[in-house]
Amino acid sequence: MQQITATRPSYYRPAPKPEPRAVKSDPAPSRFWYRYERMMLTPLFRFALRVVAPFVLAVLAVHAYFADQERSDNFFLMLHELRTSFVERPEFMVGAMTIDGAGPILAGDIREVLHTDFPISSFDIDVGSMRETLLGLSPVKAAQIKIDGNVLQIAIEERTPVLLWRTQDGLQLVDAEGFVVSAAKGRLAHGDLPLMAGVGADVHAKEALQLLKVAAPLGDRVRGLAWVGDRRWDIVLDRDQRIMLPENGAVGALERIVAMAQVQDLLERDVSVVDLRIGNRPTLRVAENSVENWWEVRKTSLGVKE
Repeated sequence: MQQITATRPSYYRPAPKPEPRAVKSDPAPSRFWYRYERMMLTPLFRFALRVVAPFVLAVLAVHAYFADQERSDNFFLMLHELRTSFVERPEFMVGAMTIDGAGPILAGDIREVLHTDFPISSFDIDVGSMRETLLGLSPVKAAQIKIDGNVLQIAIEERTPVLLWRTQDGLQLVDAEGFVVSAAKGRLAHGDLPLMAGVGADVHAKEALQLLKVAAPLGDRVRGLAWVGDRRWDIVLDRDQRIMLPENGAVGALERIVAMAQVQDLLERDVSVVDLRIGNRPTLRVAENSVENWWEVRKTSLGVKE
């Protein structure tokens, strides 16, 4: 029996095999990225990540670098050398100091107090501190300091003494604001200045000057002022006369007495004390010799025998 074999025609083409379908990946993010994206929506987390974290890392890096003592010393030595090379340039160096408006004694005191060694860099001069030091000196009323080129210029306004204050430690020169300028050499050396005495009189220097101005018509009879009991003034005149002024309204009370002295010659009489401490009842105290003479005249007129 003949075997029959089936053959395919030449035009036959096998059907193409279907391509495998691509497996779609899960579009959902992983748990880590989901939480990360959620945290990035938080302003505080973004600030910590972008600012705090870099700052902490920088601090840790600097700390790790300077933990080595040798590296630390070399770094600060380099900074010091850089600063020194800059501040000690010739254009920044101050080589001299001038003092204007101060006498020889005060100028010497200023140089001693400032004790500045020249040359010195202008960066090392603390003008504000120098000015405060100068204002701490009693004779200095005002001070100005500036650096002009390579010269330190100091302009001083000295206090002008207008009163001579007698204290337990001697005579002191006082200006119009009550500041003690310096010690006085003696009364004769400052004979043109009025004299005042009493503990705390310097604090009331302005009132003392007002009283002296009111008492000007009395001329050379005024010997000085005495601050009594830390509350009021006495005007001391020649011939052992004294005007006791009240605690309040002293200037007005003195004006009335000066007017009476000019019109009625009150202070030309044998009066030792004019007491104005009680404004409504001024009191006159007669000199002791005048009282004795009055008694003698009284006894003679009455015929009284001792």
